[in-house]
This record gives sequence, structure tokens and C-alpha cells, in this order.
Amino acid sequence: MEGHIVLTGATGVIGSEVARRLIKSGRKVVVFARSPQSAAAKVPGAADYVRWDSDMAPDGWSSSIDGAYAVIHLAGRPLLETRWTEEHKVACYDSRIKGTRALVAAMASASVKPKVFVSSSAIGYYGSFDRCEETDPLTEKAAPGKDFLAKICFDWEKEAHSAEKLGMRVVLLRTGIVLSTKGGMLQKMITPFSYFVGGPVGSGDQCLSWIHLDDEVSIILQALDNADWSGPVNAVAPDVVSMKAFADSLGLVMHRPSLFPVPKLAVQILLGEGADYAVKGQKVSPEFLKEHDFHFAWPSLPEALADLVSRGI
Repeated sequence: MEGHIVLTGATGVIGSEVARRLIKSGRKVVVFARSPQSAAAKVPGAADYVRWDSDMAPDGWSSSIDGAYAVIHLAGRPLLETRWTEEHKVACYDSRIKGTRALVAAMASASVKPKVFVSSSAIGYYGSFDRCEETDPLTEKAAPGKDFLAKICFDWEKEAHSAEKLGMRVVLLRTGIVLSTKGGMLQKMITPFSYFVGGPVGSGDQCLSWIHLDDEVSIILQALDNADWSGPVNAVAPDVVSMKAFADSLGLVMHRPSLFPVPKLAVQILLGEGADYAVKGQKVSPEFLKEHDFHFAWPSLPEALADLVSRGI
């Protein structure tokens, strides 16, 4: 096979939509997944399903990269889906760093190397802050932070950067909070709002740099074929809001009050050390996207939330 697109993380909220749109457009997609059978059920229509995980030896999957047009790497253990332990932190780190390193090594050994490597990162690269006013808008030129999430993102990007030495164009997606009713922060907040007990998480003063799922996918697809796209890209909408404003907007969309804040202590009971990141945020600007005239379908939060809730996506 030649000219195909290798996709990791295809069964996640973002990856499944990327796969769907690529397949619908006629592109040949090869899905790398821990369970090819499960991936085939969740993401039908791909050209192939290959067993892959971040710690697997290259035997059996590396040959599928040979001749690919691009590799889109979205896989990584969810950070805030469970209580943090040292074991969980190591697993989150290793799944990103070792997985990216293995993919780059496989690309290096390919006789016909991919032209493009689109690799996930996150706005956690810049560190985490208690209040919106603690920083100016953070562009792609801003320095990395000093905390654990910043280290993950910095090391993650370092591994992906090494693909440039192979002559490949590398795009690093510093993604914000992706809004979808099928997973992530929005899904978790919808349930209490449905029962009239919704409200902001933590102080409400932290910044939320968010993006509608549709725009996140569009950014990934444009990164594939735009030759002038390379390096870090802040995948966030231009409308940065506070957590309180986010909760207020969600309440309005769902016709529910936003009166019951979730205190940090409650988040700590659920997430342990991870609570420190669940109640903080970043004020991030999509400078690269502005400079490259990217059109946001959903630049404003109230309209984005209304669309997501009404469509159930």
C-alpha cells in the first residue's frame, strides 16, 4: 500500500471523527490500535487495522508505515480520567514519549518515508495557572512551563521533532480543551447541569482555552496538506473564557442554573494530585492559525456549546 495515512488514537473522540472524515473523502486510512477488532467496529471503512501500542516491539506494525503519505499520532493515555498515582503518571508519560519515539524510529527505517507527521501535544506545554490574569495570551513562541504536564508536552514534542531530520514536515498540535458531548470536560459537566446542580469547577477564575470538535478535526486535516504548516500550532478557539463564564454559558444553553460550584476538595478526592491541573488553565492564543487564515466554524463559545448540545456530538 502507498499514499495511505496511518492514524493512532482512532477510537478516541477526536481520532474517530478524523478517521470518519478522511475515509469519507476517499483517503486510505490505516488504523493503529491496541485492539484492531474493536477499532474496526468503532471506525468502519479503513483500509487496514493493525495491532499497535506505545510499548510494542516494531515487528508486525512498522511495515505498515512504509509508503504512507502521513502519520497522524493522537494516541496517549487519558490524563484526568482516573485518580493520579505515581504509576498513572508514569503510564501517561511513557504512552506519549515512548509511543512517539517508536513511530519516529519506524519512519526512519521505512524505505519510502512519510512526507508529513502530525503529532499531538497540548496547551499544558505552557504550564497551568489559577487565574486568567496571570499571563498575557500565550502564543506558540511562549516558553514552556515547569510542571509535570509541561514536561510531558515538552518531551513529547522533542520526540516528534526528531522526524524533521528524516526530511519530514512535522506539525505539533498544542490542543486545548476539545468540546464534545461524547467525552472530556463538557461531557462530565453536562450530567450535573441536567439535574439542576451544575456550576463551575474550582474557583471559576481559571482560563479555559477551548475548541469545538469540528474545528479541531479541520485543523488536523488542513495540517496534512498545507505545505506551509509546520512546528507548533495552538489548536484553540480565539474566544478564551473563564471557567465561571463557561459554566454560565452551558447553563444558558441547557436552560439550567449555574449555581453549584464544584470545590477543589471534591476534585482532589476524585483525582488526587491531578486536581491541581483540573482546576487550573491557560490563556492561549491561536496565533499560527490567525496568521494562516484558518476559518473557525465555531469561534464563539455560546454558539459552539449550543451546536454541540443540540447535535449530541
